[in-house]
Amino acid sequence: MIRNSKQRAYLKSLAMDMTPILQIGKDGVSPDFINSVSQALEARELIKISVLKSCDDDVKELVQTVSERTHSEVVQSIGRKIVLYKEGKEDKRRIILP
Repeated sequence: MIRNSKQRAYLKSLAMDMTPILQIGKDGVSPDFINSVSQALEARELIKISVLKSCDDDVKELVQTVSERTHSEVVQSIGRKIVLYKEGKEDKRRIILP
């Protein structure tokens, strides 16, 4: 769980060099997409998602929906890029927050 702005800034700095691993297209947020996001968060803890121009949905609504359905936290959303974080289990943590 992100508790303060220092932790959020740390996660943003890690995400800066990342390339998006998932894309939201014209189909929007489907159950298969949510499943893919959940699996990616389990494996990486921090992921970047790109919203394609073919997606007609509002980006802010997409961010909220994906975050709620995957039980993750929004690190940032700039333009059509979304960064999500979900803390790993005790024994599988990759990212240690300051």
